[in-house]
Amino acid sequence: MTAQALAIRPSGTSAQQLDAYAGLLNGVFGASKFSVEALAWRYRDNPAGTVIGCDAWDGERLAAHYVACPLEARIDGQPVRGLVSLNTATHADYQGRGLFTRLAQGAYELGRAAGYDFVIGVANANSTPGFLRKLEFQDGGRLHAGVLARLPRRFADAPVQYQGAWRAETLAWRLANPEGRYVTARRGDLVGVWAHTHIPFLNCAAFLNDPPASPRGGAPLGGTLFIGLEPRMDLGRHGFLPVPERLRPSPLNLIWRALGPNAPTQLRPGAVALNFLDFDPY
Repeated sequence: MTAQALAIRPSGTSAQQLDAYAGLLNGVFGASKFSVEALAWRYRDNPAGTVIGCDAWDGERLAAHYVACPLEARIDGQPVRGLVSLNTATHADYQGRGLFTRLAQGAYELGRAAGYDFVIGVANANSTPGFLRKLEFQDGGRLHAGVLARLPRRFADAPVQYQGAWRAETLAWRLANPEGRYVTARRGDLVGVWAHTHIPFLNCAAFLNDPPASPRGGAPLGGTLFIGLEPRMDLGRHGFLPVPERLRPSPLNLIWRALGPNAPTQLRPGAVALNFLDFDPY
């Protein structure tokens, strides 16, 4: 069947759809983390909104799937609703037909019609060229990835154009990820959130300066991994040790595309605050 003959439909959250997504994603990536429970949490239960995406169906068989998930952010201090580009997969029998581009464009049209103003994402080396050339994304630069010797207690007064905006409800939902394990603790003016990684005694951290909750307790034992961008934190002063290139599965690149009038066409270099909570690696 040709790509033109496939049925393109909006993504959804029915039991049948979630089961098909789990089967395709786990099959393509050889993983088991895309459980129906985890997809329901991410696609259906998000307080910021249900999933926006498109699927390609060959009869009852799911050929390809692409979704972006709603999020809340502040751009130049103003609340803006957007999408984070997330899961995409094409069954081996249907690759090479341009389905990813077709589904992504369809998803962005649905997002624009629903009132979302931008799409942000973190792309690996393989997917970045497609987002830039075929889908008109801005290359926002490579994310930092390394271990912090000293944990921050406050942020410097530096301009931030873009940052995630977490409410009590959205943060509680984010930390209810059935595939994640988290620890939260206050650090001076900040609240740190640590996620367990696949490496023993290494936890990935995010730091929030306007937290919706004030947890008590201390940081977990072991090393603290930071993946993201933070213009208000001098990484050098915190003993940041980058992960060597040879040990990285792939460089992670920030990508950006405006959809509506409340988002800039481009992000300013050095003015984006992004941490692991914003793009779901853990």
